[in-house]
Amino acid sequence: MQSRRLGRTDLIVAPIVLGGNVFGWTADKPTSFAVLDRFVAGGAAAIDTADVYSAWVPGNRGGESETIIGEWMRARGNRNRVTIITKVGSPMGKGKEGLKPAYIEEAVEASLGRLQTDVIDLYLSHWPDMATPIADTLGAYQRLIEKGKIRWCGASNLTATLLEQALAAAKARGGVRYEVLQPEYNLADRKGFEDGLADLCRREEIGVITYFSLAKGFLSGKYRSEADLAKSARGGGVKAYLNPRGFRILDALESVAASHRAKPAEVALAWVMARPGVTAPIASATSLAQVDSLARAAELTLSPTDMAALNAASAY
Repeated sequence: MQSRRLGRTDLIVAPIVLGGNVFGWTADKPTSFAVLDRFVAGGAAAIDTADVYSAWVPGNRGGESETIIGEWMRARGNRNRVTIITKVGSPMGKGKEGLKPAYIEEAVEASLGRLQTDVIDLYLSHWPDMATPIADTLGAYQRLIEKGKIRWCGASNLTATLLEQALAAAKARGGVRYEVLQPEYNLADRKGFEDGLADLCRREEIGVITYFSLAKGFLSGKYRSEADLAKSARGGGVKAYLNPRGFRILDALESVAASHRAKPAEVALAWVMARPGVTAPIASATSLAQVDSLARAAELTLSPTDMAALNAASAY
């Protein structure tokens, strides 16, 4: 499988990152282990998670995904062969959220413990914290890098304006900056990234790993009506895509997929991989068949005609 450098970091990743949000949610521990084994066996190695995954599940508290990944790495003895990406800032209980330095230093220790590792390869600010100066947050990350707790830092869910402010703050203080951005981006949700963020990331050599790369599963093609939403625990988030533009995108995906003897989801991921400024999309899997599909997507090359058809169908 081909590999790409993640921005200016020394992290080399395959063009697909495995999403860990399903571990401890729609994938139990044995299933998660099997998915992780298959993903790494296929030649990829970057795994994305967050401390808050999956606190939304009744009975969970957050940290379930990190715990499963940590147990898997310990059982396989493969920590030095995988790239671990996790995040901080989402609510983890009373007083445990945001990007204040003291909380980041507390949260990273909790994540390290659950992951059973000494260092996190890439640590991301999950959401902007408008109550904390970005210079303070960056200072906390710099101290963690100097202590060997994390290797690189980045952010998720920033607008172009907020990313510019973070870069300016880093330049002013002369320390570390956000080297990776994790935005929402897919064929159905293009505007947020393409209106400023994509150009900024290319100009500043910031690595980009996209989340919701399959639009919460909509781009798999299995949701064509509201009746289909019950097919998955995540189906409720797809309703907003059931409109003429969404169906136009699905039709284009199915046409391109048929020409490649591929699945619509594989084409949707290949489209993201081919977009300017994107290093790799994140996609989750709850079965070995889905992992194999991710690997096929990473090897799929879309023609200029394919890209033009998909771009036209998804134009906003």
